[in-house]
Amino acid sequence: MNTRPLKAAVLGCGVVGTEVVRRLHETRAALADRVGAPIDIAGIAVRDLERPRDLGVDPALLTNDPLELVKRDDVDIVVELLGGIEPARSLIVAAMEHGASVVSANKALLGEYGSVLHETAARHGVDLFYEASVAAAIPLLRPLRDSLGGDDVTRVAGIINGTTNYILDRMTETGGEFDAALREAVERGYAEADPTADVEGTDAAAKAVILASLAFHTWISPADVYREGITGVTAEDVADAGRQDCVVKLIAILERAGGQHGIQARVHPAMVPRTHPLADVKGADNAVVVQAAGAGQLLFRGAGAGGIPTASAVVGDVVTAARKRLLGHQETFTRATATGRGIPMRELRSRFHLSVRVRDSTAALDDIASALRMNDVRVDSVQRRHTAETDTWVLVTEESRESDLLSVVNSIAALPSVAGRPRFMRILEPVAHSAVVG
Repeated sequence: MNTRPLKAAVLGCGVVGTEVVRRLHETRAALADRVGAPIDIAGIAVRDLERPRDLGVDPALLTNDPLELVKRDDVDIVVELLGGIEPARSLIVAAMEHGASVVSANKALLGEYGSVLHETAARHGVDLFYEASVAAAIPLLRPLRDSLGGDDVTRVAGIINGTTNYILDRMTETGGEFDAALREAVERGYAEADPTADVEGTDAAAKAVILASLAFHTWISPADVYREGITGVTAEDVADAGRQDCVVKLIAILERAGGQHGIQARVHPAMVPRTHPLADVKGADNAVVVQAAGAGQLLFRGAGAGGIPTASAVVGDVVTAARKRLLGHQETFTRATATGRGIPMRELRSRFHLSVRVRDSTAALDDIASALRMNDVRVDSVQRRHTAETDTWVLVTEESRESDLLSVVNSIAALPSVAGRPRFMRILEPVAHSAVVG
């Protein structure tokens, strides 16, 4: 074994950072056996030096000067767990400029600056790893990058935000509204006090950029990801899904379209048939279905959030970075070799669930049928749901172009026989049996 320990600096000591420090300290001997040299903690950057911390390490390792820490000549690996764009980006660049490899779990930063950070790593001959940035402990990014590197990935679809999955799962189980499920998620620690990034789909969209870079070897911009959160999902939507033998999930979908560098990337609620492998993903778990030409369909599923699962993936990257450091190997580039363009959602072809509340049921049905014919949208099924309070026509379309469906919605909304704007939701198509990973 190499007698010189490798040195790791940890930036951030929140839930994940605390668990990473504990693992590096408590499993030092086991990690040394796996790496070929010990990994010592060089320092831990925190905001508040006075805050009590149960880390089990020498308090002298704590510092409130992260820049000084990453510039130290003896630091081999910097573990960035600060979150957000700044100062994380500047600190990572400084670490690379001073010869340190970087491990990060920062999906927002990587979604926005992943391509630039890879170029910086290559320029300075260091490594950049971020397995924990998407789906936490689920081994997903490395298989996409390496195991499927010789295959042609055609589609990636999955649940990659645990908070929204927990909320929608509770709405399905209780029949309650979004606000009640969100309050429960916050109370039980499944959502942040400010859950905006999760419920508005921003978190999932950043992860979608990372997945696109590995699955399709193409960098897209976060602005290229169509994003629709779950704040508008109602108990009625969830009940409608149940009547169609579906459940509502926030789904990220990436697929090649419109030529070699065209990527359709979208994050939005969808009705998922119960026969689909994503339908029974419960609580805060994540799951991703990858479709590849040679490998077929692969299902990656497991704990996609939480301090302990995320720390597991982070420490796994530290081990990989340490091994490469020790052996003199470098992984200084990403397989994403092109810059892509997003394909507009109006070009999407999907089946849709359309709910139209009406004032005059008979007149409305004739008008709705006319709007569908004019826009070449065909209907697979029609049902009337009548109660003492409401009269609603529920339609499921055949596969249609989204721009045509939106034209139908706009036409129907203007009808005097219709009470309010129609609601619609995309339907995720069922898939064949998948091999399970994770």
